[in-house]
Amino acid sequence: MAGLNPHSPIPTELKLHRKSGVLAVTFNDGKAFRFPCEFLRVYSPSAEVRGHEPEQAVLQTGKKNVTITHIEPVGRYAVRLDFSDGHNTGLYSWDLLYEYGLHQETMWQDYLQRLEKSGASREP
Repeated sequence: MAGLNPHSPIPTELKLHRKSGVLAVTFNDGKAFRFPCEFLRVYSPSAEVRGHEPEQAVLQTGKKNVTITHIEPVGRYAVRLDFSDGHNTGLYSWDLLYEYGLHQETMWQDYLQRLEKSGASREP
């Protein structure tokens, strides 16, 4: 998922729906995904969330009401998202967003199961 594959779909539109807390991303292959801000926050690609190894990943809790406050383009391959809880160190490449879109439902269910298993909550 690192780096941009030259054959990868690229976004033609990113639209933040502030009221619903959703980032809509449309790609040049016609696929479109709607990401809740909470999903993007708990799956931030930053080292502080993901760790440097899979077993170092930090379960994010209490992020239900988190919103995106700013979207910053990074070159022609990614965006940096600023979240209302102050987090802003994750770079979301086009490949990563596309991958997240394809697997969002499974990833979300996995997140909910990990929360339940740890006795944690989405509530702030």
